[in-house]
Amino acid sequence: MIIQDRMKITSQNRLAHNIFEMKLTGKLVGEISSPGQFIHIRVSDSYELLLRRPISIASINEEKTEITIIYRAEGKGTTELSKKREGDEVDVLGPLGNGFPVEETAAGETAILIGGGIGVPPLYELSKQLTAKGVKCVHVLGFQSENVVFYEKEFAELGETHIVTVDGTHGTAGFVTTVMEKFEEKFSTYYSCGPMPMLNAVEQMYKGQKGFLSFEQRMGCGIGACFACVCRTTEGSDKPYIKVCSDGPVFPAGVVSI
Repeated sequence: MIIQDRMKITSQNRLAHNIFEMKLTGKLVGEISSPGQFIHIRVSDSYELLLRRPISIASINEEKTEITIIYRAEGKGTTELSKKREGDEVDVLGPLGNGFPVEETAAGETAILIGGGIGVPPLYELSKQLTAKGVKCVHVLGFQSENVVFYEKEFAELGETHIVTVDGTHGTAGFVTTVMEKFEEKFSTYYSCGPMPMLNAVEQMYKGQKGFLSFEQRMGCGIGACFACVCRTTEGSDKPYIKVCSDGPVFPAGVVSI
């Protein structure tokens, strides 16, 4: 169920250049049903920043009723969010959207998780849940350069992890496909989140394989009312257009026209 909650910030840390990790606690945590869902945060009551900011959920701690979000401070809204400190409260709407289907990969099978930039965070909770049920996870995480790499250690603790940077300053030089082309182990499912060009490359490389893609789109309302995040679907789909915020953000591979 979607609720509006005043969530308290329990910590705020800078992970890398303009990349921040924030932990929030509140009753909203009990409503989260799957990894890959997101929240909509109102960072300020000022007219200029009235629109909420969609941010994916990176980790869930049900025992502490706490979630972790990881975001890039690049616009006015997220820059304002990065100034908040422990003890502050934020107005949060969520959980929103449909997440990754953990049940699509069985215990004993292998899943490959492919993320790019700020599309990496939701894959962390996904990997935690898959690993907990006995799935072997392989992570391929792409970044622009070393100074924006985050959560390498955290992912490595869950399974085989490959870091790729465009400029070659850390890990493998190139793109996520550079590693994927050399990946020989058979896998049952792939899950991916990141910018559209990356998702297109992943989908083309693994055409015919079972996969699920999480799309990053600009959103207004987050609940499917404003039609700001509409995307065209591929020929043969159930409907010609989908709304990323309410129908997604996760879709089976081949549904969204990239």
